[in-house]
Amino acid sequence: MADDPTDDPLLGAAMTRSGVLWVDVPGDRARPAWFAWSEGTAYVVNGPGEQYLPWLPEFVDLVLRSQDTGGRLLRVRARTRVLDPRGVEWGPAVEALVAERLNATGDVRERWRRECAVTALTPVGELLERPGTYDDASGATPPAPTRATTTTWRPRHLGGRPARRRGTR
Repeated sequence: MADDPTDDPLLGAAMTRSGVLWVDVPGDRARPAWFAWSEGTAYVVNGPGEQYLPWLPEFVDLVLRSQDTGGRLLRVRARTRVLDPRGVEWGPAVEALVAERLNATGDVRERWRRECAVTALTPVGELLERPGTYDDASGATPPAPTRATTTTWRPRHLGGRPARRRGTR
């Protein structure tokens, strides 16, 4: 297997056929992100009015799903790099993202330049997981903590069923 994962035909096929990848941040949880794949790099945009991604360290794992089953297909390590809006790479990256962006309103290019971060995720090293080499662990993680959970079961009617309907079932 080559050291450059972008040469792997399975990675290229998975990236071009999928609209969502999972960004697995070490010490945090994996988060879904829509992206654009262009010339061996996945580009994501996050900020106000777009998807939320936390601060990304230098290396993250990308998890791609299978189009057939929806399950995990590949896992690959990727180097992250926030693109400078004045840089040479920013324009082509944004053009690729605009082509993938559904329901864009207004001038997204200018809004992304002012308010958002465009990040390049470039696969490095060999594929960590692929068909036939999956880890035996389930990969399940507990739900993210939130105040919106209910601690106990609440009845549909606080006072119970009306007296005229009690015992009728």
